[in-house]
Amino acid sequence: MVGRKNEINELNRLYESDESEFIAVYGRRRVGKTYLVRETFADRFAFHHTGLPNAPKRQQLAHFKESLSAAGFKGSTPENWFAAFHALQDVVSKSVLRRKVVFIDELPWMDTAKSDFLMALETFWNEWASARKDIVLIVCGSAAAWMVKNLFRNRGGLHNRVTARICLQPFTLGECEAFTAERGLSMSRTDIAECYMALGGIPYYWRYLARGMSLAQNLDRICFAIDAPLKHEFEELYASLFKDASSYKKVVAALAKKKVGMTRLELLETLDIAATGKLSETLETLEASGFIRSYRSYGSKKKNTIYQLTDPFSLFHFRFLETPSSDEHFWSSTTSSSAQTIWKGIAFERLCLLHLPQIRKALGIGSIHVEAYGWSFRGDETYPDGVQIDLVIDRADNVMNICEMKYSANAFAIDKAYDRVLGRKIATFTGVTGTRKAVHLTLVTANGLLKNHYSSRVQSEVTLSDLFT
Repeated sequence: MVGRKNEINELNRLYESDESEFIAVYGRRRVGKTYLVRETFADRFAFHHTGLPNAPKRQQLAHFKESLSAAGFKGSTPENWFAAFHALQDVVSKSVLRRKVVFIDELPWMDTAKSDFLMALETFWNEWASARKDIVLIVCGSAAAWMVKNLFRNRGGLHNRVTARICLQPFTLGECEAFTAERGLSMSRTDIAECYMALGGIPYYWRYLARGMSLAQNLDRICFAIDAPLKHEFEELYASLFKDASSYKKVVAALAKKKVGMTRLELLETLDIAATGKLSETLETLEASGFIRSYRSYGSKKKNTIYQLTDPFSLFHFRFLETPSSDEHFWSSTTSSSAQTIWKGIAFERLCLLHLPQIRKALGIGSIHVEAYGWSFRGDETYPDGVQIDLVIDRADNVMNICEMKYSANAFAIDKAYDRVLGRKIATFTGVTGTRKAVHLTLVTANGLLKNHYSSRVQSEVTLSDLFT
């Protein structure tokens, strides 16, 4: 299995503990939660089951009974979830395994209306499993909102009952490189980076890449062909994760139109909705699901939190898939277009933001405490020009890195005009914030910095290769 070393080590540590464990594995759809658990425990399951999507209580119970039967249960279909979990107790009790791993996948799907599922799960854990020393209950769910509300913030019988949480993140660039090598795909690091800009680090999406094809041919085949497997993935993705998918998509669509992101107040005005707790809940869930990030502009207060869409696939959808092209070879035929060039510039910035640990390592500050911010300034009488800085790394060693991210096919060259822009950014940031720290300009590029008359302004460089570490 590619990557996931920390998660595998954590699961094995919990398996070897002296107590019963209640483990919640969550993360967005297609990120590899089920694969992680199955590969880690292989034949060590005392019981495993997967909930059914959009199925009523009766069908859920019938399907649960099938899983019970596979584990040795001889009875009939349970009438309710209390009876179902009681049958599960009997099955697990008879297991000869030293540690009894009970794996329930897509748990949120099983919690249908008026089913008392959660109450039965509470009873199973509180009155039986937690009283033993040999139960390893692992539950998975893609619906982050459900997992957060019903497991992590439960105010009833499951309050503080989860003993470990594993939030499975998308692959990094380095893991994607290992994944392509494992599958025999010959891809340059530039190809891998541009594929990441389109698909993000979702392993399931990368499985569609075929050997012997260029990246452009692959993206045509999986995103733009008549029967492209990811052509309608955006709709299916949000529908599978959120009950009120339309409200989530409206928020994401609004954020997609503003590169730097929006505050909660700006979103309320843009969406023309009332200031209730609903938007805050939606934003929190989107962030927990890995679609957006929240950040503060350097020096601002918490109430000015900015929300920014960072999910590469969602950004790719709004840019190229929302209005589908009739050309099955759209990506190949527009490789040199201005639309792709502009998109690559924006998408590279997002890719960098998703690889902050790698940037810190390249700068040699991996062990130094830092805070990461964005910063924008609209201008005033002293500094009339507006400034936008996508990444400010505020370091505990009295330095601030102002990071500029630039994507180009060759080494990036700073010309006279851009040098003036950089000088204005640094002067405005230093003057407006009043920082007494040293301000270092850091350039993050795909292929390095071309040395010329203006390159001496740059204090440190990070390249695409650094992001693969």
